[in-house]
Amino acid sequence: MSTSAPRLLVTLRRRDPTARAVSLGLAGIPWTYADGSAPVTWSSVEAMLVGSLDRELPGYAPTMTPHLAFVQRIYTGMDGFPFDRFPQSVRVAGNVGAFAPFVSEHALALALAAARSLLAANDQVRRGALRPPPEHRLLFRRTAVVLGYGEIGRALAARLSGFEMRVLGVNRTGELAPGCAAMYPASALEEAVAQGDFVFEARPLTRSTRGTIDGRILGAMKPEAVFVNVGRAGTVNEEALYRHLVEHPSFRAALDVWWDEDYEHGRLYSRFPFADRPNFVGSPHVAGLGPGSEEYVLEKAVENVARYFRGEAPRYLADRTEYGPG
Repeated sequence: MSTSAPRLLVTLRRRDPTARAVSLGLAGIPWTYADGSAPVTWSSVEAMLVGSLDRELPGYAPTMTPHLAFVQRIYTGMDGFPFDRFPQSVRVAGNVGAFAPFVSEHALALALAAARSLLAANDQVRRGALRPPPEHRLLFRRTAVVLGYGEIGRALAARLSGFEMRVLGVNRTGELAPGCAAMYPASALEEAVAQGDFVFEARPLTRSTRGTIDGRILGAMKPEAVFVNVGRAGTVNEEALYRHLVEHPSFRAALDVWWDEDYEHGRLYSRFPFADRPNFVGSPHVAGLGPGSEEYVLEKAVENVARYFRGEAPRYLADRTEYGPG
């Protein structure tokens, strides 16, 4: 932090990794934490580094930062971001790609856990039962369909290549990208998922993706497909997925994201008992966590803030029209 009039306001909670990342990446830029500083001193603020603004600074109003021009979020997803609290002139960016190494690794772990029936295998070991073995699926030389072929999709494709998998992607335009054998446009979602032995959901939650994995799309998947979601729960119809698991016992699903995540109380909720299903495996939204991940994520966010202060165009600016109630 600096005693000079701050140009950057950091709403993240005070932590050594945050202070190091900002001080190293923005040397010479005066900054302050929102926590512990008076709003009257924020009139010089041009940029903000935020996480979940509603939790970190619930009383924020645009009048507190009249010269604000840029907001950088440390998270990738922009669903739930309070765009309405910022004037249209303020540019807002997500931290796109910062979580890709960690989320793609976790997606692979979930796929292997589901395909290799690791929960059933562990239960068998607990019971001291050697045979019969639980039913295994292989990734080797199978087809994977990656929905949302962005930074996470590319990182995942690189990891799947080690299994000699054929990787197909889905993006907005259908324009081919590195690491894919073929690319489908978003309008061909049903056709795309029908090709996959494994279907990985990595799309952001926007007006156009919300609820698009419904009963029809699930029904288009192979009866023995493995569906892995490390994107956003809201792209999937919760009831449709649960019913599909019940009605198609050979189908498998692995989730890291949930429809009701209460970070304030550290709880996740679901209307359906997914964890009781033998063809399901889940984790509590932890794909982006791990040793060194916090430092890496902060570094990437600060790099984009540095672009702003150098007079360059920040990357990954959010299109406000894509977010908000569907």
